[in-house]
Amino acid sequence: MANSNYTVLITGANRGLGLEFTRQYAEDGWQVIACCRDPKSAIALNALAASAGNIPGRPIEGQPIQVRQLDVNDFAQIDQLAKQLNGQKIDLLINNAGVYPQSAWGHIDYEAWAQAFKINTMAPLKMAEAFVEHVAASQLRKIVTLSSKMGSMDDNSSGGSYLYRTSKAAVNMVMKSLAIDLKPRGIASTILHPGWVQTDMGGPNGLINTEQSVTGLREVIAQLTLENSGRFMAYDGKKIPW
Repeated sequence: MANSNYTVLITGANRGLGLEFTRQYAEDGWQVIACCRDPKSAIALNALAASAGNIPGRPIEGQPIQVRQLDVNDFAQIDQLAKQLNGQKIDLLINNAGVYPQSAWGHIDYEAWAQAFKINTMAPLKMAEAFVEHVAASQLRKIVTLSSKMGSMDDNSSGGSYLYRTSKAAVNMVMKSLAIDLKPRGIASTILHPGWVQTDMGGPNGLINTEQSVTGLREVIAQLTLENSGRFMAYDGKKIPW
């Protein structure tokens, strides 16, 4: 149901799941703060913003979809955006931005591995630290992070993908601790597996499309409470083993 009193901040909003999150929440009347590395080149996101009612020349704060520059790899940018949004209540923070580095056994790119940890593991926690007051001041008070079943120890039956698997397994632990630490402040958090989705990252052979994934993820988010905070959940509502 549409509710323009709610605000969501989404990282990596220029394509894939981030773009679909932006579309669906905007359609439901939410104020969307859509973040991406280069807003000028985010053609699909800007087109979506225009269709949602963004008016050229109007201050960004007055737009239905606020397209904001944010490279989560740059922690100074994260702090800067948090300052720019000082006083803005954020009901839902979605850590969606991520990378999927390819590096095979025997040819591991250790610099790419470190970069994957910074973007996939450290950045979500940095976002939570920078925006915790914005979330705490809101009505819904929720923080979610997009992870993957590939970060599940129990689900790993094929090996490989060292860089991606480890960065996602690590962010699972980060967000599990975050759920415990923020519970006294009334903030609920969960870790989400979007499924194998047809995106630039997931490839064309994905089992579901972005609309199916995000529709399911939004239902899981809607059911997130302090009582079930800290779980590892799939888009279809199933609990993922650690």
